[in-house]
Amino acid sequence: MLKDARRTPGSEFSVESDPRVTTREHLQTLARLGFKRLSLGIQDFDTKVQTAVNRVQSEEQVRIVTEEARAAGFTSINYDLIYGLPFQTRASVEQTVEAVRRLRPDRIAFYAYAHVPWFKPGQRHFTEDDLPRGDEKRALYELGRAMLEEAGYREIGMDHFALESDSLWKAAQGRTLHRNFMGYTSRHVAPLVGLGVSSISDSWDAFAQSEKVVEQYSARVRRGELPTLRGHVLDAEDLVLRRHILNLMTRFATDWRAPDLYVPHLDTVHEQLAEMSRDGLVKLSPGGCAVTEAGRPFLRNICMAFDARLARKDAGAKLFSRTI
Repeated sequence: MLKDARRTPGSEFSVESDPRVTTREHLQTLARLGFKRLSLGIQDFDTKVQTAVNRVQSEEQVRIVTEEARAAGFTSINYDLIYGLPFQTRASVEQTVEAVRRLRPDRIAFYAYAHVPWFKPGQRHFTEDDLPRGDEKRALYELGRAMLEEAGYREIGMDHFALESDSLWKAAQGRTLHRNFMGYTSRHVAPLVGLGVSSISDSWDAFAQSEKVVEQYSARVRRGELPTLRGHVLDAEDLVLRRHILNLMTRFATDWRAPDLYVPHLDTVHEQLAEMSRDGLVKLSPGGCAVTEAGRPFLRNICMAFDARLARKDAGAKLFSRTI
């Protein structure tokens, strides 16, 4: 794909990889092609937790891939961690974050586990009783967050942390931070073109997702078709609300006093966030909303108040996952 492509000066290529199958040759080839950012799906380092989610990998495996990536020329390495996994405890979270501190990736994504057995039947290798819930799950996040901050990682937005030397932290400080389907980026680049099965493309005013089944994706490509499964064209309300949600996710504040930043749904925001305001999680002002330090762990919930389509959604419909 890259052979005949013209690259924009300063372009950045990133790749997500499974440390269990990533070799030195993979990394060297990718680096030679211009890839500089690597994301590794870690989830947790506790063996019991790993077995439950079919993701068994040792700290040594991850260490080798991390060191070989740096030797190959990758300049930024991210680890994806998950809290709320089956059999996860405070001790296992401590063990995982201690390993992260030793390996020292540049970025950390610390996600809540999305339990969707109706969507992924493979998540039925354990029972509902094996999952930490409510306050217990929240405590796992708070523990991991505190340990990461103590280790020098700075919270830059929803679920993400970075070292002060990383471009994400610098972008957050310079107010150029952006977020798309792949997470946070140091600059706003449009369009985002998704390649491969289930990938999502974003032109800012429209989304498109590719076929999610390999065989169907391949068949459509062979027929010379764009393998698009579904999409959505944003209307005027969507575009305004998307801007406010992005502001909250990247700057922890937004303002809709200007006429071009207002839509009627915003009149409902203060009422929806009234309880959070009383709890000190947000500061509400005429035509504005700011997330407090205490409210940052609840950023996703705060942003939901700005989602008009979610508000209109059938209350009985299944959401993809819980926020906590």
